[in-house]
Amino acid sequence: MTPAVKTILDKYEGTSPAVKANLSRILMQGALGGTGKLVILPVDQGFEHGPARSFAINPPAYDPHYHYQMAIDAGLSAFAAPLGMLEAGADTFAGRIPTILKLNSSNSWATSISQAQTGSVEDALRLGCAAIGFTIYPGSDGIFDAMEQIRELREEASAAGLATVIWSYPRGGDLSKAGELALDVGAYAAHMAALLGAHIIKVKLPTDHIEQKDAVKSYEGTDWSKQADRVKHVVQSSFAGRRIVVFSGGAAKGSDAVYQDARDILAGGGNGSIIGRNTFQRPRDEALAMLQKIIAIYKGEDA
Repeated sequence: MTPAVKTILDKYEGTSPAVKANLSRILMQGALGGTGKLVILPVDQGFEHGPARSFAINPPAYDPHYHYQMAIDAGLSAFAAPLGMLEAGADTFAGRIPTILKLNSSNSWATSISQAQTGSVEDALRLGCAAIGFTIYPGSDGIFDAMEQIRELREEASAAGLATVIWSYPRGGDLSKAGELALDVGAYAAHMAALLGAHIIKVKLPTDHIEQKDAVKSYEGTDWSKQADRVKHVVQSSFAGRRIVVFSGGAAKGSDAVYQDARDILAGGGNGSIIGRNTFQRPRDEALAMLQKIIAIYKGEDA
């Protein structure tokens, strides 16, 4: 274990050695192993958006083995996916990269802002996962049920020695569309995930919009135009940096924007990226080159 990883794990007081060991598996894996930075490949978009919208642009990506292999070849920290996708490569790729079982999912036809549980802690143990993953939608009508659900799942996972990753995506209720990415809302969402016991927090990069009227005064007098400063505030809201925070790559965008996001995450003290569509929707060679560039940025080797 490197000093950087030990410093991170020392902040997880009250956490069992077994959970810390699985966090260490992720933090010590791949090209960023030991640096305290992470790049994770998430592939749950088939559930959320449908297979054609997710994979038709790059047909080899229909195959779960494609994603396992790309995460390994790129030297990534972990691979996150729903039950069926992890099962489809569990034997072939056993022990080659830490996996995160995404326990809940939605679909593009749903009229409510909620997710169904599609996997279990028992499944995660059977598949040799390092962690479970779970999405909450702060602001939605179902958020309190989801909070109670992840409390139980997190307790079960911790007892089994698995870490917990919470995707915290504000949506619904009185939130405007702009408010879903607002700085105050994103920081609040990260803080909620920390309060729920997340070992790794996944949030979206926030804009400089302030959504909540009651929060405006708290943000006055500071220039929030720089994305790195907004990242820093989200990290600050995650127990002053005592929790690992990774940022979503979001919808497909140009490579320069992806690289600038990584630079801003690094400058703001974030722990890294969890990036899916912006890689696997590109041809494999382009995706690997992009991931190598992102890793170089997090290693401070960006020219």
